[in-house]
Amino acid sequence: MTKNPKKYCPDCGGAQVNHVVSYLSVLFGTLIEPWTNWVGRAIPESSFDRIGSSITKTLTFFKLGKITYEPTEDDSGRTHVLWEEAIKRGIKMSEFRLFGIGHDIFVSEYNGDKRFFDILPRPKIYNPKGLEWMDDKGEMKKHFEKAGIKVARGFVAHSVKKALEIFHSLNKPVITKPNLGSRSRHTTTHINTDAEFLIAFKKARQLSPWVMIEEELSGYVFRGTLIGGKLIATLRREPAYVIGDGIHNVRELVEIENKNPLRAGPIFHQLKLDDNAMKELVNFHHSIDTIPKKDEIITLGQKTSRAVGGGITDMTDVVHPDNKIMLEKVAEVLDDPLIGVDFIMDDVSKSWHDQPKCGVIECNSAPFIDLHHFPLVGKPRNVASALWDIVYPESKPKV
Repeated sequence: MTKNPKKYCPDCGGAQVNHVVSYLSVLFGTLIEPWTNWVGRAIPESSFDRIGSSITKTLTFFKLGKITYEPTEDDSGRTHVLWEEAIKRGIKMSEFRLFGIGHDIFVSEYNGDKRFFDILPRPKIYNPKGLEWMDDKGEMKKHFEKAGIKVARGFVAHSVKKALEIFHSLNKPVITKPNLGSRSRHTTTHINTDAEFLIAFKKARQLSPWVMIEEELSGYVFRGTLIGGKLIATLRREPAYVIGDGIHNVRELVEIENKNPLRAGPIFHQLKLDDNAMKELVNFHHSIDTIPKKDEIITLGQKTSRAVGGGITDMTDVVHPDNKIMLEKVAEVLDDPLIGVDFIMDDVSKSWHDQPKCGVIECNSAPFIDLHHFPLVGKPRNVASALWDIVYPESKPKV
């Protein structure tokens, strides 16, 4: 998706996309999905490992693109950590850029074994079936409910009439979001009235013809990254927030936190007392003059993007065994070697059985693994290393 430099969209937050391109991409992608799935089954992905390098070189010869042999400034953090780990292991990587601007098409090679992949690599032999529905929130919900994995109660709608029927059938508050989408773009929380709902539904439909409407869960958004069926790392994705000390008001606490050197960029950014922050404060009966109690957490929004002040805390070492089992069951149901699972609960160190308003909210086939490498709080986790371990097991450093 391309950014729209002329107009900043507050509903996209720190991950701006062109609304029309996003909408059409979802629409056309859904229409041609049966054909692409059929082609994918008819032509094994592994066949591209043999010809992918030749294809990119041919397109480059005809000046339809170019090949780069090291990460560039405009590559994502996900690409940087993957490439840096590849270099450590002696894995050769190159990136093909269609017309010089396209990203995330790669060729890797280790001991003559070439892989052609989009965004992130997977092992040469794996079941691609899960990729057909992993990123579709509606389909994900159906599969997980059947498998006994806890999810938020909700449904997908295209028309306003159907959407209102769903809204009236759910417990409030409700959340709306594009059925296909990521990074909390055009997601609206704390919806209680028809008027609020209609505005939120319209916002979500700017990015997707289909909108997920579901009951709002309670707690933080956590990300668990599963590689080879195992939970490798878990982090807590936090919206912009401050922690009370019993002395300073919200405005003063924001000023204090913004002096944190980690918030000077480029990974984490300053907190803002903007319209979204004011709405969040009002929702919880606070204001900028509120003096929070010691250790009380005051959120300043619902979006967890780092670009809008969100934070990341590594929680890998405190995950409750029941939660680990639940997340690894997600990998079993999807039968995919690389999954980013987003789930909501109050405390990841407590069993999900004891947290009634928790559940899995979405899965990602190309997770931003760099989130684990650079937490705001806690221990960095080298997820890129774990991924290369299953793609090129022989490249694993000898201990």
